Amino acid sequence: MLQALLFSAARTAQSDEARKVLNEASARIAAMAAAQRVQYGRSDASRVTAEEFLPAVCETIRQLLPADVRIECGAARGVLSNDVAMPLALILNELLTNAVKHGITDHARQGVRVSLTGQDGRLALCVEDDGEGFDLEAVRKTSSGIQLVLGLARQLHGTLHVTKNPSRACLDFPAAKI
Repeated sequence: MLQALLFSAARTAQSDEARKVLNEASARIAAMAAAQRVQYGRSDASRVTAEEFLPAVCETIRQLLPADVRIECGAARGVLSNDVAMPLALILNELLTNAVKHGITDHARQGVRVSLTGQDGRLALCVEDDGEGFDLEAVRKTSSGIQLVLGLARQLHGTLHVTKNPSRACLDFPAAKI
């Protein structure tokens, strides 16, 4: 319901900036709603598998992006607690949206790949695109989306690693003890 209200407000907003902010808020809520649908559609609502979580959130975000965008939702292994799933859905929304908006220039030939894998008690959420990449330090202070990602990464006791060749943003964080 909240997403519908934001979407409606965005359609009738007078300024481009207001439309942009309302659409971004709507996308964030959609990502969290996708995570909640997976969590609460199970008999054990205290945790969710990465195999269920990642495709559901990726598909919800994909529906809010241009129709010709190619997103490959790849490997997904691990178990997420509720405390991890919500911030992770928001992080994925920001990283995926940024990859589409700033990373790829030719939707017909370029795409975005997403994975969520675990090893040695840690999980890694990675978003990779075919673009040039970005310098984390250069955008840290000016991008509200990256500031949100970094704040949520701290909440998860994780670290965001960004590389340019290939263009990849990976959040490494400890797996929850469930």
